[in-house]
Amino acid sequence: MQAAREPSNKPLVEPALVVILGGVAAALHVGKLPPAIPALQQALGLTLLQAAFLLSMVQGAGMCAGVAFGALADSLGLKRSMLVGLSVLVVASALGGASDDVTALLVLRAAEGFGFLLTVLPAPGLVRRLVPPERMSLMLGLWGAYMPLATASALLVGPLWIGAIGWRSWWWLLAAISAAMAWWLARAVPAAAAAPAATPAPNAAPAVAPAQPRFASRLRQTLGARGPWLAATSFAVYSGQWLAVIGFLPSIYTQAGISGAATGVLTALAAAVNMIGNIGSGRLLHRGAKPVTLLVVGFVTMGLATVLAFAGGAHGEGLPAWLRYLAVLAFSSVGGLVPATLFAVGVRVAPSEHTLSTTLGWMQQWSAFGQFIGPPLVAWVAGIAGGWQLTWLVTGASSLIGLALTAAIARLKLH
Repeated sequence: MQAAREPSNKPLVEPALVVILGGVAAALHVGKLPPAIPALQQALGLTLLQAAFLLSMVQGAGMCAGVAFGALADSLGLKRSMLVGLSVLVVASALGGASDDVTALLVLRAAEGFGFLLTVLPAPGLVRRLVPPERMSLMLGLWGAYMPLATASALLVGPLWIGAIGWRSWWWLLAAISAAMAWWLARAVPAAAAAPAATPAPNAAPAVAPAQPRFASRLRQTLGARGPWLAATSFAVYSGQWLAVIGFLPSIYTQAGISGAATGVLTALAAAVNMIGNIGSGRLLHRGAKPVTLLVVGFVTMGLATVLAFAGGAHGEGLPAWLRYLAVLAFSSVGGLVPATLFAVGVRVAPSEHTLSTTLGWMQQWSAFGQFIGPPLVAWVAGIAGGWQLTWLVTGASSLIGLALTAAIARLKLH
């Protein structure tokens, strides 16, 4: 009897990791576009600005409704939200692969943004329910790596796949991966952890049942507190510059005459090293490092690294190419300290237990805003400058804003 029960009690992959992998599957749809930009420009005649909006349109839903979905997540059920989100991604990506129209692709990218939002917003709260409190910092560090892991995977596999089979089948492959992930998540995550948040109800004084007052109250508490605003806007200045630099690396290297396969490997490595900072941040926080220290190191490194990577003439004069690339690796790897630290800050600055998902939703909303505005801003500056040499002005300004916000976070006296 004992032996028969063992397998169900100890799954091969723990449910919290399955949730994180669900976030990775969703984030693949964000990362799938950069390696496809050259193919889409050739097939559909995309301009650089249209490509930038395709890159950032996936963040439209998060930019408009992140906090609202965060507030609703507990009522809807965290597991159900993720399953619906993955299903939306399956349909939108499958239709996108069959489209010949730029406008339709833009609309479907917005739909993918909606699915992405429904998938990733409930995930940190679900992870938090699935692990003991002493492992929370470590697991949030792993969660912080979901985006760079997905981006690196897409950038590594994408150019080879697109070169061999075409961009349409790339869209269909990721639809299939999301469908498989939805099936796995449905089976792996226990219903008890995924249920709507009824447990905090004893702390919420009114025993009134309607969901609407609770929803409005969560919004009021979150948006009325200073901490969630500081964490959220810090996320915006991080995510905007990271996606702009990593998202345009394939185009930058293609223009420099580097082959598609080499471009994919170089860009994938630049995205992958971001995981070093994310996972390292979780470990450092677990050992007692101060969040403010990690944020300062991350933002300062990002600002200085992009000066080294991009400053120079319109045709790439200046530092040797290998040194510029090392600067990009430093930008991404040390910059990875920022997102995982901000997830930990978000958990601490949430006004109450009831507003954790709402606070994370507000952070996601600002992160999406940063990712929406960052690539077009960098593309606009590149268009005016006639090259990428002034990219450091955008990223440097973002890092300075991040440092100012970090100084304000320091005054919150986090414990």
